[in-house]
Amino acid sequence: MFDRRPTGIQAFSGHSAGEPLARLNSFEGFARSLIIGIIPLLALEALGSKEMVTRAYLIASILTLMITLNFASLERLLHRRWVLTLGVGFTVSATIILIFGNGMVIALAIGLQSAAASLFSVCISLYIMDYIGKKDLIFTESKRLLYTGIAWMIGPTLGLWLWEEYFHWAPFVLTACASLSMLAYFWYLRLGHSLVIQPAKVPSVNVFKIIPRYFEQPALRIAYWITLSRSIFWMSVFIYGPIYVIEADLPSWVAGGLLSLVSGLLLMSPLIRRLSIRFGTRIIIVYAFILTGGSILMLYFTGEPKPIGLLFWVTAAVGGATIDVLGNIPFMRMVKPRERTEMTMIFSTWREASQLLTPLLVSIVLLLAPFEVYYLLLAAILFSAGFMATFLPRRL
Repeated sequence: MFDRRPTGIQAFSGHSAGEPLARLNSFEGFARSLIIGIIPLLALEALGSKEMVTRAYLIASILTLMITLNFASLERLLHRRWVLTLGVGFTVSATIILIFGNGMVIALAIGLQSAAASLFSVCISLYIMDYIGKKDLIFTESKRLLYTGIAWMIGPTLGLWLWEEYFHWAPFVLTACASLSMLAYFWYLRLGHSLVIQPAKVPSVNVFKIIPRYFEQPALRIAYWITLSRSIFWMSVFIYGPIYVIEADLPSWVAGGLLSLVSGLLLMSPLIRRLSIRFGTRIIIVYAFILTGGSILMLYFTGEPKPIGLLFWVTAAVGGATIDVLGNIPFMRMVKPRERTEMTMIFSTWREASQLLTPLLVSIVLLLAPFEVYYLLLAAILFSAGFMATFLPRRL
């Protein structure tokens, strides 16, 4: 199934085969990380309350979901490389809106930026499964997350520093430039002497026709819940982590430092890979969920935001980073080759589902109880994912 690789990939072998795709992912990660910590603070400043920020993210998630669920139609109309290019256009448009927009128009910018990330995620997942052998997936994923961790370790702090110390527009302009640089590198890979990336050759299908086929497979259901739970956690970190910092009466630069620190935990990727080889991917995923869920539970017991709460955000992120490195492996190893494109379209909706569920769950909690109760709900979600992961095959 992996003999028909494009010419450029043939220049690589084994663990190095995913190097160009890992670099591409780091470009995209850096572009997105520059404004990830600014957006919730900008929304809080423009909308005035945590409830309104949650509402803006809920509206944005609906927009993102509509765009991503039409990925099959987009790929049918455009080659996959043009879908990725369209995502870059969304990012640039979002930065323009964030510079000049105000009020609920920020929800449109959040939606476009999220849709861009989602389209990139679908495309890169398909390329990885097209060009990387199953035995090399864990090495490719750890390298991809290592490169991404470096980008995310720098981006949030740099973005917030530019936003506060120089010009409000500076991080948004830098995001647009970084995103366009990623696109240039992508097209260099596609059109250069070594053709690393080629157009998709598998015909697109309507995503709604294959949803039942995906969820009737127990292993793929578990893989989806693992990635969905992980993403709900990270959505909570990147939306409510910066707000937690402000409510704990800490300077806003600490928010950037927190996001850079938790993102930099992806530098543990080589260690996580070795632990996975030594003890098994399944058991490491289970323990990572226990750590993350337990840390979030401690945030509930901490009560009102306090500086000590940042410690629990960080320990939760250690587990979250571990799941980031290994979380896609169950799907990539267990999906049938003939269904790879179709199943990836369903699997990749974890991002949109988490962007919809996170603000929706927070909105429901805020109607009935203080925000801290959300930590109980989030911990329950994480513990349930850890429990479900115990049913994954041992050979994973």
